[in-house]
Amino acid sequence: MVQERTSPPPSTGPGPASSSPVPEPEGARTPGEGEPSAAEAQAGEGNGASGPLAREPADSGRRDGPDREPQSREPRSRVLGRVGAAVAGGLALFAAFPPLGWWPLAPLGLALVAASLYGTRPRRAAWVGALAAAVFLFPALAWVRTIGDDVWVMLVATETVFYAVMSALAAPVFRLRAWPLWFAGLWVAMEWARGLVPIGGFPWARVAFSQGESLFTQYAALGGAPLVSFAVALCGALLAHAVLVRPPAARPWLRAAPALLALAVPLLTLAVPRPGDEGRSINVGIVQGNVPGRGMYVLGDEPAVVLRNHAGETKRLAQAVREGKLPKPDIVVLPENSTDIDPYRDETARQIIQDSVSDVGVPTLVGAVVAIGDDSRATRSLTWDPVTGPGAYYDKQNLVPFGEYTPFKDLVLALWERASLVGRQSVPGDRPGDLKLGPVTIGAVNCYEVAYDATVRGTVRAGGTPIVVQTNNASYALSNLPPQQLAMSQLRAVEHNRAVVTAATTGISAFVTPDGKVSWQTRELVADMNVVKVPVRTSETLATKVGAWPEWALMAMGAAAAGVAAWRGRRRADG
Repeated sequence: MVQERTSPPPSTGPGPASSSPVPEPEGARTPGEGEPSAAEAQAGEGNGASGPLAREPADSGRRDGPDREPQSREPRSRVLGRVGAAVAGGLALFAAFPPLGWWPLAPLGLALVAASLYGTRPRRAAWVGALAAAVFLFPALAWVRTIGDDVWVMLVATETVFYAVMSALAAPVFRLRAWPLWFAGLWVAMEWARGLVPIGGFPWARVAFSQGESLFTQYAALGGAPLVSFAVALCGALLAHAVLVRPPAARPWLRAAPALLALAVPLLTLAVPRPGDEGRSINVGIVQGNVPGRGMYVLGDEPAVVLRNHAGETKRLAQAVREGKLPKPDIVVLPENSTDIDPYRDETARQIIQDSVSDVGVPTLVGAVVAIGDDSRATRSLTWDPVTGPGAYYDKQNLVPFGEYTPFKDLVLALWERASLVGRQSVPGDRPGDLKLGPVTIGAVNCYEVAYDATVRGTVRAGGTPIVVQTNNASYALSNLPPQQLAMSQLRAVEHNRAVVTAATTGISAFVTPDGKVSWQTRELVADMNVVKVPVRTSETLATKVGAWPEWALMAMGAAAAGVAAWRGRRRADG
């Protein structure tokens, strides 16, 4: 990567509002120990619902107007409770992601976010949700500070808008029965929208990517990353339901039901069938050559130093094989941008690569940035034969805005001098990354692309196995980006029943087994190499076969619930 329900929470009983630690609906009354008043019971009859989960909050979505009495304002203590829950939820979500990787905090964080939104009006829900998002995203995306604090703030501000919109849509949904399902569906829709717009989307920091190796991970084999996010959000919402919603006095056992369901959500993955080994494997050499520079100037001042570092490390691997220290590889993989000189246009660079590949003696995947015409370039995965030289290639499809190309170029260049560092504008490829390399057809994925469901899925469907992720994280070394990216590779391995091999310029290079376990990895900012035995799997998971259909179904479910809730609120306001 170059820069790269109809019911609110019932009353907790008589007494001052500030005595309850859980936010209650704005303007809510306290008719008695979890029982609706006669007026509330009558209001619930219109939608055919009954019981405590069918009662509408006193705030039914009406807006104060000249012909209506203003509704009571929510006490400050409850507003502070919402703020506290939102902040705690955002922090818990951040801690669930690598490098901390405390994955159980993801459902807990979402439970707190749901609690902060429960029973409030859409306008307040929007800013409370935005607060939770900001608390989560500022540290989770701290690696962007390498480019500049202004870029970091603008990115987080942009992404926060999606959480605010989702929260506003979710506020009326809490009045419906089974609201944990609808809340989780809206969460999936929000993450889908983030990955789509603006300028190609930014699918980083999806909740699924905090579950690289957890009880939730196996859901990826059934419905990909969207189903994992849905499961985590559902688990969190059920936990919130267990705390927020009081059952009727005659049926106190109902309080335990949502908690038990929340526990069942991750445990159900133990019943998901695991694909078996197919009895075939290859030896893959992985090379990490390191770079001299840091931050935005990773290439240093010496021309071709990145190329020489990776060529030298490839020759070191060849020497270790000759000395019997490592098994002979069937193929070798170098990182994205493993040559900082275009081998098509520079004969010296071409010869350096040819010498190193000839020395190791097996087909090698090289990462290069190559010129396209006079003004453009492509980030390329290039096969290199020890005899015939460069061959088939894959060009990166999902480009990094402001890192590999400049959206709104004239305006951006006029406002930010740093934007000129992009140089030639990259052009995206238009085909999947299935490349014949030695005895296998690998699935080439470039760096940033591992976050995009359709790109990885398309490469696997085209026959790619194992998945090979070439990445250049040099600008973000020792930040939280490399471990976050490795967690994505773990999820992709389970999603598609494929081993994932990652080659990085500065780390983290790694080998992930098809069950999502990291079998080997490098440290950062060191030169390293190894040969690993990688299983070759060809059977497809359900997620690979059905593609985006589960995501669309989950989003439709959430959107339909939001529509029903908004319609009911408008009908009451008119009535």
